[in-house]
Amino acid sequence: MDYFPIFLKLQGASCLLVGGGEVALRKARLLMSAGAKLTVAAPELVPELAEMARRGQLEHLCSCFEPAQVQGRRLVVAATDQREVNRQVSTACQALNIPVNVVDDPELSSYITPAIVDRSPLVIAVSTGGGVPVLARLIRGRLESLIPSGFGRLARFAAGFRDRVKAGIPDVERRRAFWESVLEGPLAEAVINGDEATAEQAMARRLEDAGAQAPQGAVYLVGAGPGNPDLLTFRALRLMQQADVVLHDNLVAPELLELVRRDAERIYVGKARANHALPQGDINLLMVELAQQGKRVLRLKGGDPFTFGRGGEEIETLAAHGIAFEVVPGVTSASGAAAYAGIPLTHRDHAQSVAFVTGHKQDGSIHLDWPALTRPAQTVVVYMGVSTAQELCRAFIEHGKPETTPAAAVEWATTERQRTVTGTLENLPELMSRHNIASPALIIVGEVVGLADKLGWFRRIENTADTMAD
Repeated sequence: MDYFPIFLKLQGASCLLVGGGEVALRKARLLMSAGAKLTVAAPELVPELAEMARRGQLEHLCSCFEPAQVQGRRLVVAATDQREVNRQVSTACQALNIPVNVVDDPELSSYITPAIVDRSPLVIAVSTGGGVPVLARLIRGRLESLIPSGFGRLARFAAGFRDRVKAGIPDVERRRAFWESVLEGPLAEAVINGDEATAEQAMARRLEDAGAQAPQGAVYLVGAGPGNPDLLTFRALRLMQQADVVLHDNLVAPELLELVRRDAERIYVGKARANHALPQGDINLLMVELAQQGKRVLRLKGGDPFTFGRGGEEIETLAAHGIAFEVVPGVTSASGAAAYAGIPLTHRDHAQSVAFVTGHKQDGSIHLDWPALTRPAQTVVVYMGVSTAQELCRAFIEHGKPETTPAAAVEWATTERQRTVTGTLENLPELMSRHNIASPALIIVGEVVGLADKLGWFRRIENTADTMAD
């Protein structure tokens, strides 16, 4: 982060605003809404600022800026149209470690003012680091439309019960689960709609019941999709924010882990080829153990849990131990890779069926249903086939696929690191080696790959012509 987000208490605090124009007026309104004791330093004031001074709402220093004016201030804002004056304000404040904002000049500022969604006491701040304030305002506009005004009332209502809930539910994890169930249910809706009397009665009943209940654990198998955080489902994101413990492997992009609740325990369980941090059986039992402790366990998987994600094995163990579980599907890696590489998995002119297979070696060979996989007018997507690409392509050819059949490898699909290498069954392994294609990557075989040059829209495609000319 370029800036550390923080909310500063200004009630009764002495703050200085340098400048008396329209921009200064907007900053004055904002500072005064936060309860600041405001002094404005400027030779002249716009009429509304002058009226505020006349009413005693702020103090007016009728002078140009002088460095001594920043002494003892909690916060300073420079809002003049003279950069040299703004620079003097910034220099004086930073010499005394006083937070200073120079409007529209991040270079001279030690803090920046975000775009604000005000549902007091709920306040949401949006910042682009001062680089694109218009974008921050656009995002604020979207949030304004999504967050009802009644959320401020809900925040006040919940704050009024905070001490009672803390006393009635001492355990931190149980208390968090209690609040999440309250704030997402009909009780919260009653508060938002203004029926606080009904909500208070319901809250009292919930507290009585919560004190008698033992914590109930559960496991959520969540598909994280192929890597791009924008492809998460709403349900996946919600559970990621609620989980107490997260079990993840190397196929989950770091950007996705940043969306997990910050105080959730994170456990890496590996699953890289030939380097499993935990064997699958141990992962299954770990989920059982954590759920039996009353924790909400998120098993976060790349792609979809039921597409080469061993999700079926995991929920069999959970069911055998009586653990509550839920499976949240995700965009499969095959769908994501194909879509972002411009390779339709099915196409009326080229492929009327699609098959997903895994390319792992078993006992030194690859055991697949080759007669089924070499049928015409079919697309084949190979998971975990990078290390066996040479053997896979040779086997396709040996079992009847023409060596000129188009084939592609898509690495880090849907992310900014995505690379697509296209070729044929004959030369794809060499192309993958030249471009250092590594896991996570999928191999796609079929006539539809020939459409990638025309339909690829996300990242550049590295094909035979690019690589073999030298």
